[in-house]
Amino acid sequence: MSDDQTTHFGYKTVAESQKAQKVAEVFHSVAKKYDVMNDLMSGGLHRVWKAFTIAQSGVREGGRVLDIAGGTGDLSLAFLKRVGKSGQVWLTDINSSMLTVGRDRLLDKGYLNPVAQCDAEKLPFPANYFDCVTVAFGLRNMTHKDAALAEMLRVLKPGGRLLVLEFSKVAKPLAPLYDLYSFKLLPKMGELVANDAASYQYLAESIRMHPGQEELAQMMRDVGFAKVDYFNLTAGVVALHKGFKL
Repeated sequence: MSDDQTTHFGYKTVAESQKAQKVAEVFHSVAKKYDVMNDLMSGGLHRVWKAFTIAQSGVREGGRVLDIAGGTGDLSLAFLKRVGKSGQVWLTDINSSMLTVGRDRLLDKGYLNPVAQCDAEKLPFPANYFDCVTVAFGLRNMTHKDAALAEMLRVLKPGGRLLVLEFSKVAKPLAPLYDLYSFKLLPKMGELVANDAASYQYLAESIRMHPGQEELAQMMRDVGFAKVDYFNLTAGVVALHKGFKL
């Protein structure tokens, strides 16, 4: 991609070649406080959203799971309990700081599972390999979402499913209150807890720039996913999109 091509970084316009580095700086900064901030920001609801995602996964003992942008390992840990010793869960993230936190957490829980630092737009896995691919709160940070979705489709087995858990478009009656929370309270929490208001300002902006429920569903269909559906969680603050590889 040429440096002349641009994309968004929150509300800013940046060269595509710069976005990955800018996103990396955000997550290097917040990695150590990421889990604490998740609990504070969502009032613990992120645990419910992730549990619902696991329930929709269809993953069974012996299954192969790819956790993209898996960060601190919440989903990987839950999937490891499902697939058992005969299964396989790959924890991946493009950010080394987040991945280190996740790897150490899984080791502390007694799991020695494979971990890989990789770009979701260029996955280092063979085609038709995984039963389930998940990406939780990571797709909106990717520069070329269509390329990443196409890669997720490629590595899935026929019959396998993709689950995308992501912030989405909140119900209109709640929008003013949600905006107040996002742009006033959230950066302040980031400043007080993680000593980083700017990263949480970016978080609020990146949510607004991410495709809405219908738009993301169509993006999944456009790259080849079938039976695409989505579930609005907490009045659309978050949505879980699901699609299958035929």
